Amino acid sequence: MAALNTMDSTFEVDKLTYEIFSILENKFLFGYADAENPKNSVPNLAQFSSKLDNNTAGKVRILCIDGAGSTDGILAAKSLAHLESCLRRKSGDPNASIAGYFDAVAGSGVGGVLAALLFTRGSDGLPMFTADEAVKYLTDNRSKISRKPAGFLRRRVFRQVSKAEKLFQKTFGECTLRDTLKPVLIPCYDLVTRAPFVFSRADALEMDGYDFKMRDVCAATSADPASVGPTEMRSLDGRTKILAVDGGVAMNNPTAAAVTHVLNNKHEFPFCNGVSDLLVLSLGNGESDFNAVNSPSGFVKIAGEGASDMIDQAVSMAFGECGMNNYVRIQSNRVMAKAESKAASDLLAVSEEMLGQKNVESILFKGRKVAENTNLDKLELFGGELIKEHERRKTSILPTVVLKNSSPSPRTSSATTLSSLSSSC
Repeated sequence: MAALNTMDSTFEVDKLTYEIFSILENKFLFGYADAENPKNSVPNLAQFSSKLDNNTAGKVRILCIDGAGSTDGILAAKSLAHLESCLRRKSGDPNASIAGYFDAVAGSGVGGVLAALLFTRGSDGLPMFTADEAVKYLTDNRSKISRKPAGFLRRRVFRQVSKAEKLFQKTFGECTLRDTLKPVLIPCYDLVTRAPFVFSRADALEMDGYDFKMRDVCAATSADPASVGPTEMRSLDGRTKILAVDGGVAMNNPTAAAVTHVLNNKHEFPFCNGVSDLLVLSLGNGESDFNAVNSPSGFVKIAGEGASDMIDQAVSMAFGECGMNNYVRIQSNRVMAKAESKAASDLLAVSEEMLGQKNVESILFKGRKVAENTNLDKLELFGGELIKEHERRKTSILPTVVLKNSSPSPRTSSATTLSSLSSSC
């Protein structure tokens, strides 16, 4: 009887393997879309997940980057430079890139610009920028990207192309959201609809009217209303028009949007059923000194940073007990009041000091606590987890991620609420 049960189990495994390979052969190897029956364009691989071990399909790796903060994005950029160095050292691959070790990225404000630099495909098929090159880009162009308030008449009546817009045009040329290497989410606030608008690679591939030039995406998410005012733009085909201001106004910390997008996007992440199936790195950019704020734009920044902390708390609660390993937040654990007045070169030193601080963790129902590990220690540990997942995929028969690269299909949800974070670990 024992031998019979073993034979039955073997038969079930063989049958399942045959079914999976049949799907891979018919749907992936010979074409992503089914022209005769669009509803079957993406195979329902999730139907097999109940038969498989929870870890078989691996974990989806998500990178999230806050808006400017007190370091104008340099803390996040330096964090990624350290992480990329760690990945190259531990993997033995001198060309390892941030884009190669993450499956999705979300960035707001200058964090959106950083995401665009690291995940837009260059002419050689590789990311346009390495992490070190992105750090230099932000420091060299800080005065253009993080603009100072202009006079009312200059801002409203004599609206001209800003230095930032010229910079982005030179950097990204004619590249669009379709030219990004991985799923990208970059928010802004649309004054026409009075609601957040999220630029999404998935939407650009799936629907007419949602592909935008990357230079416009970066201009929109970093458009400080107290500087050059709203940025008006249209989609590539002219169907969608928005009047955008800084993504930090509505979504300074895009982690919740990124997590819910992945959990709802069964086309590209077929086996991702809950937060235990995720590896999330969330990067802050330092906290501003409230007592040093003396302008309306400064108060907007403070409000955005407060919202970022609330998102961190909410996401930490959603991850629950698995959050210690699956969710890492890098942020300064104390205010550095002088950071905003420093030159860009000095901000590099300030950011390094922040990375040397002990990491702050949000604990379920217990607020926040200072951990024993520093932010750099956390990045090293997280880098090890990214490499483990990268190596695991080399021998897996199941696709953890199935990127869209061809014909449109029904729109994937890009919900920006926390409703999908309720799954337990």
